[in-house]
Amino acid sequence: MPSVISISKLTKRYASGVEALKPTDLEIEQGEIFALLGPNGAGKTTLISIVCGIVTPTSGTVLAGGHDILRDYRAARALIGLVPQELATDTFETVRATVKFSRGLFGLPPDASYVDKVLRDLSLADKADAKIMTLSGGMKRRVMIAKALAHEPRILFLDEPTAGVDVELRRDMWALVRGLREGGVTIILTTHYIEEAEQMADRIGVISRGQLIVVDEKAALMQKLGTRRLTLHLQEPIAAVPAGLEDWQLVLNADGNELEYTFDVNAERQGIASLLRRMTDLGIGFKDLHTRESSLEEIFVNLVSERR
Repeated sequence: MPSVISISKLTKRYASGVEALKPTDLEIEQGEIFALLGPNGAGKTTLISIVCGIVTPTSGTVLAGGHDILRDYRAARALIGLVPQELATDTFETVRATVKFSRGLFGLPPDASYVDKVLRDLSLADKADAKIMTLSGGMKRRVMIAKALAHEPRILFLDEPTAGVDVELRRDMWALVRGLREGGVTIILTTHYIEEAEQMADRIGVISRGQLIVVDEKAALMQKLGTRRLTLHLQEPIAAVPAGLEDWQLVLNADGNELEYTFDVNAERQGIASLLRRMTDLGIGFKDLHTRESSLEEIFVNLVSERR
């Protein structure tokens, strides 16, 4: 698939000397859902703000749909919709009017049927004539999404879109995201809800202290960096890990009723068979066992921790 966003050697250094974004290269393909993960202050919003034309980069280039975001700003920006973290709407305006106005800002002709469809998709149809100041926080978030979609963008940035919103909106949001992707829209999101990235994203980038430290397909990332845990439920509790099992670096849990063994899923020899034989030799019986792969959250935490 061709790249719809191409980022090359992009940096941002503020006058204070803070290096918010270190040299960054990134290609985002048309029609994919790309999740950008990172702790607060990592550089996620800085990167998104540069691509959307809100923050001026110190150096480097960004192409959106082949258009340079600085030299061909209008064409690039017309392709992009942005849902920022902060709620920023004209509180005295009605929902329908503010969405129509957002569409007009991009020079598009009025299209009442499209605006109504966006409002229906976001469960805002019954609030179309309500003033924004009367809406709940969750409903205001829906209005922000509707404004971002008003000009029919081909690239949609969602900066922490479901932070602090209700479960119903989160469900509606991801249903909408799937529908947009099916229509060819590229989705770039940042989120603290790592389970959402794990469920939704095609590829994942992890950023820490202004540096993009890894970018990969979700499945490949979990395979390369993931671990698996083998939990053995013992027949009888033990007070400590026996000396004969020190080679496996086991952890004793659940008041001595479980032994946990962490191993590399890609290792040629994982030592499970020899562990079970050794336990039999020592007379340690188990009544059940199960394995669990690392979650994306655990991989993320490990990646960020390694670079602190």
